[in-house]
Amino acid sequence: MVRRIGFACKYMHPDQTQKKKLLEEIQRPLNTRSTTVQWLNRQTKEVAEQRLWDIMEHNIKSYGNLIEYVGSLPNELRMVRLGSDVLPVYTEPTWSYYWRKPDVRAYCEKHFAPIGARARELDVRLSMHPGQFTVLASDNPDIVERSIEEFEYHVDCIRWMGYGQSFQDFKCNIHISGRQGPAGIKHAVNTRLSPEARNTITIENDENKWGIEASLELVDTCALVLDIHHHWVREAEYILPSDDRYLRLMDSWRGVRPVIHYSVSREDILIDHNPFTLPNMENLIEQGYKKQKLRAHSDFMWNWAVNDWALSFGDTADIMVESKAKNLASINLYKYYKGEHNVEKVA
Repeated sequence: MVRRIGFACKYMHPDQTQKKKLLEEIQRPLNTRSTTVQWLNRQTKEVAEQRLWDIMEHNIKSYGNLIEYVGSLPNELRMVRLGSDVLPVYTEPTWSYYWRKPDVRAYCEKHFAPIGARARELDVRLSMHPGQFTVLASDNPDIVERSIEEFEYHVDCIRWMGYGQSFQDFKCNIHISGRQGPAGIKHAVNTRLSPEARNTITIENDENKWGIEASLELVDTCALVLDIHHHWVREAEYILPSDDRYLRLMDSWRGVRPVIHYSVSREDILIDHNPFTLPNMENLIEQGYKKQKLRAHSDFMWNWAVNDWALSFGDTADIMVESKAKNLASINLYKYYKGEHNVEKVA
């Protein structure tokens, strides 16, 4: 039985045929805004700081609005990954001072707190995912330092929302990455991260160098996320929930319900593929497809055979859908699971 299906970062209105301007107006209250270092550097200090304050106000409200939306969905859909750009340029050397100002931190502490409380009240499972340049296992000490700063920025938001107090009360996920691999992750987690960061960090396998076997070296260090699409791209294998490797990964959650990540290759890449059969990686490679193309995320979860495989993990883990269509894709997958889709028509 599937307990939760989630989506990542951004709300999309169900009717995407609306005019772009109208869609932006509808979606804006639930989605974060951002800015760039380049833009800020061109402004006076007063103008730049006012922009950061305005964005902070909007983005924290958008977190709350997004959680209200997710909390209005069926219980099985109450899971969402919050966007990382809620407080822009937080770790940029030129502008990080702004986020240490007492009035700014006081505002964050005051306004993040009720968001976390509301998520707990609505039983919405939350997570974050620092970007690809958060590389705790790098062999470059400067990159490790910047990566720790970036991860702890996320943890500041998590802490203000009242999480990070117990093991995996909130999931903050990164890839192994970096030449030091599992050994580098172990060192960073055990010696460099705050207690709240150690409580919330999860590591997922990637589709390149660091697969499941590397993740398994971290079972005693932190909770481990299985990305089933990454594994398929890397190993050309549809791993099963009964697989001993999967069970060992899930043991790393220490009694907390695990999370897996699910995506599927893009529709416009496998445009002629039968949506009722599992793509065969070896055959695709022989036909000239490149793994680099096959790893990219689709808009919707269009392949019903792959959906059946992903949903088979629902008895043991919550499923985070990674797709371009965000909540629209997770809702479609949920409807398919509930038997509410005419799959012949959708396919």
